[in-house]
Amino acid sequence: MIISGGENIYPAEVESALLELPGVDEVAVIGVPDEKWGEVGLAVVVPAPGVVLDPADVQTQLRARLAAFKVPKHVQLADELPKTATGKVRKPDLRDRYLPTKETSA
Repeated sequence: MIISGGENIYPAEVESALLELPGVDEVAVIGVPDEKWGEVGLAVVVPAPGVVLDPADVQTQLRARLAAFKVPKHVQLADELPKTATGKVRKPDLRDRYLPTKETSA
């Protein structure tokens, strides 16, 4: 669960809405630190083969499906999501890849 400005955001709900969008093949949503809200959503989206997605357009389309506070503040496009041997998305690997560390932010 992501807690953003005191509101609860369930990644599974956001992921379901993202998967309904045309051109979205796979998606994972994680929480990332934010100075104003404490934490905000970051969606890692894998476009369907041959589809070019615009992150801003993805956010715009989501606003028609979700409350504004649930729309991920950040959308990153990726070629694939890290997965376990059984095919489950490895969200810790996404955090390692997309969250700034003390070494990279210094």
